[in-house]
Amino acid sequence: MADEGAHEHELEAGDFSPWLEEMQHALRGERDSDVPCGTCTACCTASQFVHIGPDETDALAHIPAQLLFPAPRLARGHVLMGYDERGHCPMLVDGGCSIYAHRPRTCRTYDCRIFAAAGLEADAAADRADWRDPHKAAIARQADRWRFGFTTPSDRLRADAVRAAVTFVREHPDVLSARAALPSTIGLAVVAVELHDVFLQRDEMSGGLVPVAPEPGAVRVELSRRRGGAAAC
Repeated sequence: MADEGAHEHELEAGDFSPWLEEMQHALRGERDSDVPCGTCTACCTASQFVHIGPDETDALAHIPAQLLFPAPRLARGHVLMGYDERGHCPMLVDGGCSIYAHRPRTCRTYDCRIFAAAGLEADAAADRADWRDPHKAAIARQADRWRFGFTTPSDRLRADAVRAAVTFVREHPDVLSARAALPSTIGLAVVAVELHDVFLQRDEMSGGLVPVAPEPGAVRVELSRRRGGAAAC
């Protein structure tokens, strides 16, 4: 019965390749994520801390200073916005974001479809202890409902590459850093989207995409290059 209920409430996530391209743009800060949230506010009511960088002057100007505190282990000027006693973002008013046009970058780039894309929708609730919180479990349930369309062979190959990247990072967490531990669920999904193309190449004969199995050293170098050296610390 549980499976039937989940299937009945599936959500269309869109075709995979266009979504993937948009997600990459969002992660690079080139545009906002365009998520068909509808009335869902799971991410706004999930007891999450929202990171805000020192360059986000517009967002900072619209959030009361008393709601912010220094972000641990980050440079001066990086702050976090907490949540209220219900686990809700304090900017959520009457079921909607009261600063939507001025919301932080974290909110602009967040897209729970990334869990489904990375094949993490089923284990998101068990990956970390804090996902057992009923507020965070709501995100896991929402992520589990998304269903992508695969209208071309490239769609499926790219989806497989994202999931191959997840498996690879789980087996080789040191590609992220010499001292790396396995990242959080969202961190793992983000890295997989960033690196998925390293697990694909163009076939010289057909011109189509084919899967490849890169060496850990090559993956680490590529991630470091894309993140300006951050992965090599």
